[in-house]
Amino acid sequence: MRTNRFVRLIAVVSASLVTSAGLSVAVASSPGADVRLTNDAPATTGYVSNYTMVTGNAYTDAALTHCSVDRQRENEPAVAINPRDPRVIVGSSNDYCAVYDDGNDANGAPIPSGPIWLGYYRSQDSGASFQSSLVPGYPGDTSPYASRAHIRTASSGDPVLAWDAEGRLFAGSESSADPAGTKKTFGDEWVATYENPDGVSGTTLNDGKEFKRSVIVATGSSAPNLLGVFNDKTAIDADRTASSCHDNVYFAWSRFTTIYSNIYFARSTDHGVTFSNPILLTKSVNNVQFPEIAVTANGHVYVTFAATLHKGNQSFDVVMYAKSTNCGATFSPAQVLTSYTGYNVQDVSVLGGAARDCGDLTSACVSGYTLFREDSEPRSTADQAAAANDETVYVTFNASIPGTATSTGTTFGSIGSGTGSQSGAYFMRFNGATGAKTTPKLIDPTDHADSYGHQIWPDISVDQGVMHVLWWDSRNDTCYSPARPIGNCADKSVVQGLDVYATSSTDGGDTFAFATRVSDVTTAPNYDQFSGRTVPFAGDYLWVSSVGSNAFGVWTDWRNTLAGNDPRSPGGNGTFGPEVHQCRTLLASGSYSGDTCPRAGGLDQDIYGDQIP
Repeated sequence: MRTNRFVRLIAVVSASLVTSAGLSVAVASSPGADVRLTNDAPATTGYVSNYTMVTGNAYTDAALTHCSVDRQRENEPAVAINPRDPRVIVGSSNDYCAVYDDGNDANGAPIPSGPIWLGYYRSQDSGASFQSSLVPGYPGDTSPYASRAHIRTASSGDPVLAWDAEGRLFAGSESSADPAGTKKTFGDEWVATYENPDGVSGTTLNDGKEFKRSVIVATGSSAPNLLGVFNDKTAIDADRTASSCHDNVYFAWSRFTTIYSNIYFARSTDHGVTFSNPILLTKSVNNVQFPEIAVTANGHVYVTFAATLHKGNQSFDVVMYAKSTNCGATFSPAQVLTSYTGYNVQDVSVLGGAARDCGDLTSACVSGYTLFREDSEPRSTADQAAAANDETVYVTFNASIPGTATSTGTTFGSIGSGTGSQSGAYFMRFNGATGAKTTPKLIDPTDHADSYGHQIWPDISVDQGVMHVLWWDSRNDTCYSPARPIGNCADKSVVQGLDVYATSSTDGGDTFAFATRVSDVTTAPNYDQFSGRTVPFAGDYLWVSSVGSNAFGVWTDWRNTLAGNDPRSPGGNGTFGPEVHQCRTLLASGSYSGDTCPRAGGLDQDIYGDQIP
């Protein structure tokens, strides 16, 4: 469906920023070097079992062997700095490293039937390096820790992480695939617990190191193609305050049915051994997702989420919240916090119907653009180290900037089909005790002032009075236009388009420091790496964690992806869009074989991180 050339920019020590006047200026990145968390390539340190990590005893299996060398995909990263010892940083992601561990088909193509699982990436040197692993319990795990996983599914995703105040790390997940290999999707939610192997009094460098258990928090119903009750979109936090809720663990998620979605919540009062029965937080609204949990210094619990409200023939995007003053036992009715105009990319599939992402072949869209899915997603947090009477909740989200709506001249749009806009990262705060709130404002107005660049998927962390925010920014996209997707040029060619930017505030967000480029390499998010090499996917979020002024951020990155040619596309053999390296044989039937070289770099999507200034 495409005959476009993928324009590859030359990596240099400093990147160039094309301003609205068409000038180029040098753009520096943060002082630290980007660090790879997913060591799934031959020249890296590979993956090791958590059992070996803790005990020193040798163990491996087919999944870990493939994870160490297969150069696979990872996205939707999470990260958490240990509040007892900031040298310890743990990251996670949707990790596809073991997907091709199940042999080859009749044409010699490796079979992609292995697990997509939660990664566990551990640093004990403040993020200078990471040891890669998987959360135990994945298919094929026969280590002594495998029996500690009390879950029923063969895949997992949407990782979220949180530390309590005593060295325990909690990892939440949604999970779906049937271990029997059927098309049923269970849609469960579960939480894993990692502890210090020497207990709470052990050296803090070992905090959150040993996998102790994973337990199901909510079960979905088994049905093909997500058509049952499907739990998704996870959130987690733990109470580290001096309140009566100390060490409680809170977990929230979106529960989807064929018609509605709602937010549910559960808590653990025994360090993740058990969780309460789920409670419904959205009794008066049912088109919701993206929950976030914020625990204020007095132990009150806030759950924010995105919702679409309807009035007559009009729909409104809003951020809502529900509040608990009794350690998450019950919640007040959900209330609207603010409204906004969403930045939600959309197009029309060549097969007909709406599309959230566009690629090649049957995944192509009428506009001819290549795009990964993007939505406005609110994130929230609170400063648990604040004064006990400080009940401030801090919120960030990206949205279409007012006044930037423009006709795209195509079926592509971000506000509606045919209407594009510029996306900006917004910040607001509200006092949960009084209801007072600030007007949402752009965190970094540079892109809007220059009329150049989108800001998407911001995340926020606040600790000890210091706030850190990071986001993806396309100000270094040489083909930027509010009428086109990120990284897309007018002639439908594709360029590198995304960097991570970050800023900080020490006055509660009244003012922000000058934004700093964090990523050392501008990355290309539009490679066709999913759905049989036909569509791009970047995940749904980035993540930042902080302890005081020490902050670390993580993101999905394509710097190691090997570009190539998809022979199935018209005009193949050297004429291509953002296709990846692949090896296919033309069969006697006239169709092509599966990819016989999926480990050669075409699927090399990684998680990188860096210290945030």
